[in-house]
Amino acid sequence: MREQLALVTGAGIGLGRATALALANAGYRVIVTDVLEVEGREVVAEIVNSGRLAEFHALDVTDSGAVNRVVSAVEAQHGPVTALVLNAGIARTLPLASLEDAAWDETMNVNLKGMMRVMRAAIPGMQTAGGGAIVCLSSIVGAVLGWSEHIPYVASKGGVMGLVRAAALEFAGQGIRVNGIAPGVIRSAQTLDPVNSLGEDGLAAFAETVPLGRVGNPEDIADVAVFLLSDKARYLTGQVIPVDGGTTISL
Repeated sequence: MREQLALVTGAGIGLGRATALALANAGYRVIVTDVLEVEGREVVAEIVNSGRLAEFHALDVTDSGAVNRVVSAVEAQHGPVTALVLNAGIARTLPLASLEDAAWDETMNVNLKGMMRVMRAAIPGMQTAGGGAIVCLSSIVGAVLGWSEHIPYVASKGGVMGLVRAAALEFAGQGIRVNGIAPGVIRSAQTLDPVNSLGEDGLAAFAETVPLGRVGNPEDIADVAVFLLSDKARYLTGQVIPVDGGTTISL
C-alpha cells in the first residue's frame, strides 16, 4: 500500500498545526509548510517525537516559484501529494474608508490566490497517482456571514467557496475530490488578536451565543479535515461544510 502523503500550508500554528498533528496521528507522512520557520519546525519535532513521519519546508504561498519548487522537491523524494490542506491565511482590520489597494491585494494574494497556487502545483501529481483529496479553509464569514471592517478577508473567504466548487467539477473525473471547511469562531492566535479579531474578551462573549456553548478549538476543525481527506468521505466533493457549533443555524 502506497504511503499517504499530506501537505498542509500555514501549519506552524493554529488550525494548520492541529491538522498536521491529526494527520500524523492518522498515519500520514506530513509535509509541514509555513512562513513561520521556528513554529513549523516545532510541529515537525512534535510529530517525529511521537514516532510519526514529518518534515518542514519554508513556504510563502504568495511566491509561485517557491510553491512549485517545494511541491516538486517533496514529490521527487516521496511521490505525489495525495492529501492537501490549504490553510494559510491572514486577517486584518481594514475599514473601507482607509483601505488601500496594497492591503486588499495582500489579503487576496495569501488567502485565495495562495490556495490556487498550491493546488495548481499539486494537482498534476494527484492526476498521475490516480486521485487525491483537497481541503480548503474558508470561514463562516464569507461563506454565510459578513464581518464589519474586514471586507478583504470576507471577500477572500467567499472566493474560497467558488474555488472549491469549480475545482471539484474540473477534477472529479480524475478521482480528485475538493471540499472546504468554513470554521466558526475558533480559539487561535488569529482570533485572540484584539486588534485584528475578537481578543480574549470577545471570544468569551461570542461563546455565549454559540448553541453548543463554546467557541471551537483547532482540533475541532482538524478532525473534520482528516475525515474529508479520508476514504470515508469518498462520495463527497464540492462542499463547504460549516463547523461552527451551530452558529449559522441559530441566526
